[in-house]
Amino acid sequence: MGRTILTIVGVIIALWLAFTVLGWVLSMLKFFFIIGFFAVVITLVVTLVSKSSRRR
Repeated sequence: MGRTILTIVGVIIALWLAFTVLGWVLSMLKFFFIIGFFAVVITLVVTLVSKSSRRR
């Protein structure tokens, strides 16, 4: 009986840990996507500004 309860508790803890790690990974990917998006936007703005200043 005790072994069955410990097995069930172990499975519940393993599932909780798996979903927690999955949340961390998705949060990290979202953060990197946002940082990458801002980097691309800043690069485009700097490129456009530098090209427009050469024409003058």
